[in-house]
Amino acid sequence: MATPNPNLSSFIWSVADLLRGDYRPSDYGKVILPFTVLRRLDCVLESTKAAMLAEKATREAAGLNPEPFLLRKSGQFFYNTSPLDLKKLMGDQDHIGENLRAYLQAFSPAVRDIFESFEFHTQIDKLSKAGLLYMVTEKFATIDLHPDAVSNADMGAVFEELIRKFAELSNETAGEHFTPREVIRLMVNLLFIEDDQALTKPGVVRSLYDPTAGTGGMLSVAGEHLAGLNPDARLVMYGQELNPESYAICKADMLIKGQDIANIILGNTLSNDGLGGKVFDYSLSNPPFGVEWKKIEKDIRKEAEQHGFNGRFGPGLPRVSDGSLLFLLHLIAKMRPAVDGGSRFGIVLNGSPLFTGGAGSGESEIRRYVLENDLVEAIIALPTDMFYNTGISTYVWIVSNRKPVARKGKVQLIDASSFWQKMRKSLGSKRKELSPAHIEDITRLFGSFEELNRDGVPISRIFNNKDFGYRTITVERPERDAAGQVVLGSKGKAKGKPMADSSLRDTENVPLSEDIAAYFKREVLPHAPDAWIDAEKTKVGYEIPFNRHFYVFKPPRPLAEIDAELKGVTDRILSMIGGLTA
Repeated sequence: MATPNPNLSSFIWSVADLLRGDYRPSDYGKVILPFTVLRRLDCVLESTKAAMLAEKATREAAGLNPEPFLLRKSGQFFYNTSPLDLKKLMGDQDHIGENLRAYLQAFSPAVRDIFESFEFHTQIDKLSKAGLLYMVTEKFATIDLHPDAVSNADMGAVFEELIRKFAELSNETAGEHFTPREVIRLMVNLLFIEDDQALTKPGVVRSLYDPTAGTGGMLSVAGEHLAGLNPDARLVMYGQELNPESYAICKADMLIKGQDIANIILGNTLSNDGLGGKVFDYSLSNPPFGVEWKKIEKDIRKEAEQHGFNGRFGPGLPRVSDGSLLFLLHLIAKMRPAVDGGSRFGIVLNGSPLFTGGAGSGESEIRRYVLENDLVEAIIALPTDMFYNTGISTYVWIVSNRKPVARKGKVQLIDASSFWQKMRKSLGSKRKELSPAHIEDITRLFGSFEELNRDGVPISRIFNNKDFGYRTITVERPERDAAGQVVLGSKGKAKGKPMADSSLRDTENVPLSEDIAAYFKREVLPHAPDAWIDAEKTKVGYEIPFNRHFYVFKPPRPLAEIDAELKGVTDRILSMIGGLTA
């Protein structure tokens, strides 16, 4: 992985000194990030500028649309048709604002979209009013960001460093758009580990998708990882992001590294899938935790009703207060079919998708779908306090429709909640981090696919899919009259049969692996000999009670020890009271 160039980082960062006073620190990024992108693109296009302007004139004279010719001439995924560049802008201080706008407008549409999403025009106005526009533009015009001076990898590292700094400055929202890098590295390791051999073949091309792309960290780290495995491999990146500024940063980061940005879409993935009909080899996602989906409920329900299992939400819908499982379903719909080579994805979820909702609920039906279709490879519990905006427990799900033979019909649970080191400095809610050794250890636990205890504490456990399933049976008891006699039905199907007393109704959860009749005879009839099961109300449910499977019983201290401790406290209190009354 490239390391940020400290001189370049600090030089770009020194622009903050100019902004101090007119801008809040949390808003520095709104100026510095788009200007960094602009200067990089400015330098990249410098050597082909004259040839491209000549090409434009020739093609327009011939009455042709110049765009495809201009892209070829620039040798990039973008171009700019203005004779201006940042250095030329310096020659006309009085018209810096309008000239800068004209220069931005001359970029190809995909690049213009980045600056519009940054709302860069607003910053130009603000800098202009503060009398800073010329000074800031001049500062950037003097940096050499040409690829000969700063490679794509180094430029990407600098840009990511700036993104991280700005995420820290605006801590209240950092976690929404910024996933800790070590969590991404772990997920990428888990995603690729079973395919390492396939990925090292020459000329391999794979697709990777992130439906909640944020600032592009997951796509970026996955790209670095694959390049490390095989410099000749190509990862085609796809993504969608709801927040315009994060979307702009994601596209800018990719463009700076020389990647195609045509497949990065702005918009709400759940209500408006910008990559409809597309399937991918790999996906990664860190969707917002526990966010309600009331605003898009109409669209989601409409798709579920109209398209069922041909759409994304056939298995069921979770409660409106938490849309996490909608992202899980969305990613399942984006998996390349197993017959075409299959797919694997990693998603970070909070605890509620594991167990919220009883049998027949939307959540339980979604769990039922993924487990009965043998899609879950593993679930890994991370330590608390790992993310910038929440301290809650989080879990990485690894989901695949091309499980290795050993994993078929099985789910591996890994409790990595104790794998952490304290950070030197907390960032928002993030107080803990995974070290490279922790990442390696968890990756090895997943890769070896074995049960493991350390110091008597379970770390890795393997279950059959159906171990998480149960049937909820409805147990009825008869209604009785004042004399204690069973009341019988008088009409229809109920005629002559005991009437159920709804106030005595109860439910029992019977593991799928158990026979209902045997369970009923053993667990219910000894306590309620007159009970029966209403078979029509039986429902199948699934839950993954993660913590229960890793619970270690600690026997209480001996009574004599507790008594001695209580006696000591009592004696102290009595002597204190004695001291007060003396």
